[in-house]
Amino acid sequence: MSSISANDLKTKGISAIEVALSEAPEAIVSVRGKDKFVVMNLAHYHYLRECELDAALAETRADLKAGRAVKESPAAHLKRLDKL
Repeated sequence: MSSISANDLKTKGISAIEVALSEAPEAIVSVRGKDKFVVMNLAHYHYLRECELDAALAETRADLKAGRAVKESPAAHLKRLDKL
């Protein structure tokens, strides 16, 4: 993964990000020598979000198939939550 220092970001601006992302889909921004942030292009971010949502959907389907779900009215749900 590419790396950008906060100083490079300050002096070179967006061009530092563009250069880093031309080498890899993500780049780490370091501040005072410590990794602090990750930058990526928007298309890659959307791809990662879609993967995250697909994983959540698969987990939900597995829970439903295994019987780890409760079917109840909204009022019953709120009442059950109050007991927690």
